[in-house]
Amino acid sequence: MEWEEAKDVEKDIEQLLKSISLPHLKASRIFCFRTHGSKSRSYARIWSMPKIFQKALSIEPAYVIEVLGKYYDRLPDDNKKKILIHELLHIPKNFSGSLLPHRSRGRHLGSIVNKLFKEYKNSI
Repeated sequence: MEWEEAKDVEKDIEQLLKSISLPHLKASRIFCFRTHGSKSRSYARIWSMPKIFQKALSIEPAYVIEVLGKYYDRLPDDNKKKILIHELLHIPKNFSGSLLPHRSRGRHLGSIVNKLFKEYKNSI
């Protein structure tokens, strides 16, 4: 599997964070990569830095958003933005390095993604 920095995705993340209300997210601690050769069938994934590694390495929490080039790159721009919003919603409000599940009490990522995507579209 090949990994490369995805500066285009980082720019999209920065644009999204300026347009939608997710004030707890630190763009400087969200890193983006594009992979080629993965067997996964997802468009994107988010990776966290567990607390034990943060302490062992004396670093702040960080997240990596990985887009899988063979699927993600073929999508229309609006779909790419929705996928990125979805991945960002996995980051908890305390930006601790952990990840939130797709569903929890009273929270479903799909409906929140649609709401935030409308907010984004209205701001551009």
